[in-house]
Amino acid sequence: MHCPFCRHPDTRVIDSRSTEDGGAIRRRRTCPECGRRFTTQETVLLMVSKRSGVTEPFFRDKVVAGVRRACQGRPVGEDSLAQLGQLVEESIRATGCAEIAAHEVGLAILGPLRELDEVAYLRFASVYRGFETLADFEAEIEQLRTERSIKQD
Repeated sequence: MHCPFCRHPDTRVIDSRSTEDGGAIRRRRTCPECGRRFTTQETVLLMVSKRSGVTEPFFRDKVVAGVRRACQGRPVGEDSLAQLGQLVEESIRATGCAEIAAHEVGLAILGPLRELDEVAYLRFASVYRGFETLADFEAEIEQLRTERSIKQD
């Protein structure tokens, strides 16, 4: 790690702490050359591989933006969307993989979205799973009804 003040190529770590959500590590460093102290934050980069073969970094905001479109006109607040984004990111990071397929990200979204709002879930699932006929919608609605009746019993 280069010192941001004098550009010395070596610095010493004084203290390391995990951030509140556990997604990053804050390190307090000192430069042996100029003696100044500074803080760095290190995060593990999670990559998403798309069907086209392209890989790109995972962004929670991108998940929230996609779900926000599905929730348009529904009584879902920004706080709920932010919580859903965090749940999705936590579940993906819990796999322990540095690279995950875009399909897996979609699957991680479906569960929490179903709990949040069933109509938004249907909208998202219809695009994600590529519903082409009315029968696709009917089958998904029937599955939701079955799961709801099981929960109520």
